[in-house]
Amino acid sequence: MGRDKDHKKKKKGNSLARAAGSGSRASAAQLAGYADGQPFDQVTYLEAKLILKPERFTSVQNFREFGKIVEKTAKKVGVGFIDDPKAGLRPEVREIVFGDTPDFRLYNNAFILRRRISYVDGFPVGDPEIVFKFRHPDEQQATAMDVRPKIAGKYRIKFKAEVLPLKDRVGGYRMLYSHNCQFGLSQVHDADGSMSTLVRIFPALATLKKSAGERISLVNEGIVEELLLPLGQLDFGKGQVGKCDIGLWRTRGEHKSLVGEFAFQVKFPSRAEVSEKAKKRAAQFYLGLQRAVEGWLALGVTKTGMVYRLKGNQPQSHE
Repeated sequence: MGRDKDHKKKKKGNSLARAAGSGSRASAAQLAGYADGQPFDQVTYLEAKLILKPERFTSVQNFREFGKIVEKTAKKVGVGFIDDPKAGLRPEVREIVFGDTPDFRLYNNAFILRRRISYVDGFPVGDPEIVFKFRHPDEQQATAMDVRPKIAGKYRIKFKAEVLPLKDRVGGYRMLYSHNCQFGLSQVHDADGSMSTLVRIFPALATLKKSAGERISLVNEGIVEELLLPLGQLDFGKGQVGKCDIGLWRTRGEHKSLVGEFAFQVKFPSRAEVSEKAKKRAAQFYLGLQRAVEGWLALGVTKTGMVYRLKGNQPQSHE
């Protein structure tokens, strides 16, 4: 069974420096593992996001305009910026749907189930990607949740520290820990839309099942079209380089714009190997960019949350 597993020391905290980490003391919980003896997955990705007002994006030129601000901010704080050749091309197009029970039981318990399909010249390409994640502000809870699927095919585990702005003001950040499992739809052959089958594939959901006949369906009957434009790479020094991109989510059919997002992601083998200088530069860049694009920011929301609120619903969540 294939998997790309993340190994690293874990330290609870709510700052970029702690998210990127330092190799300090390991608690007894950190040395523990899952029920079958497999060691706990550890955070090896830092993904920083800015959620943006959708009305700021009326053409691809707005994507590139934002990219210029990113480049200017990076240079101002000593972060290298390398242009992506694709930034001058048309945005990539992907289709995204979420699955849940009618009462949003997955999302209300910090789980997210998503399918994503890439399109080229109007036609789907590649294997549709299934992502199952447990996303929570408490790192220990996210670590302890075993998101591994019971499938015969290959899958990949990615454990991310996600950085978002504060919910009510510019100039700070909050943390979510996203424990992800992803695989191609071709790797599973018994997906029939029933909650029973879903629990068999993802045992972590066992406590959420209420009856044998339950089924999951598209959240709010919504199909999201994502436009995504790669912007480039950010070089924070000491080998810490991450790609950055900007995207817009809108509904298929109505083309109602929901939310924009800028994000950069850095992968590291262990927290102990992330230099203090790189961590400081990442924090300075993230906070500086918030201030530079304050008029673009949509605070207190996430992309997934916007889909769950398409019909005015206000589900409880851990985001």
